Amino acid sequence: MAGKIVTRVKLQVPAGQANPAPPIGPALGQHGVNIMDFCKQFNERTKDRVGTILPVVISIFDDKKFTFILKSPPVSAQLKKAAGLAKASPEPGRTTIGRVTRQQVEQIAREKMPDLNTTKLDRAISLVEGAARSMGIEVVEKA
Repeated sequence: MAGKIVTRVKLQVPAGQANPAPPIGPALGQHGVNIMDFCKQFNERTKDRVGTILPVVISIFDDKKFTFILKSPPVSAQLKKAAGLAKASPEPGRTTIGRVTRQQVEQIAREKMPDLNTTKLDRAISLVEGAARSMGIEVVEKA
């Protein structure tokens, strides 16, 4: 492909809405990457998921070319969407502001499995439940 990898840049970008403004412009510009080329490629690959926050890992090579890998949305964003919330609780542990079912938690864990540091579903579910607790979201058996 290209030469040697110089660096990797990790960003969280709304799908289909990448533009040269911060954080993308400064993060890629300092490495001499064509920012508009990245934005066009990213928007093309994510046009079916517009608005969803997607983590992306950009590998930058010594000849200023790049490749990128899309990850699944953050667990916190998926939990907020499942609970129908705009933001997490300002006082998690004291104030519960939403509920998700075990089935929703399992679905989020299955979607996030490739990006987690576990291969066991029960461990992934436990990670998602912990994230829910830290956001002030209660996990219930049924809706």
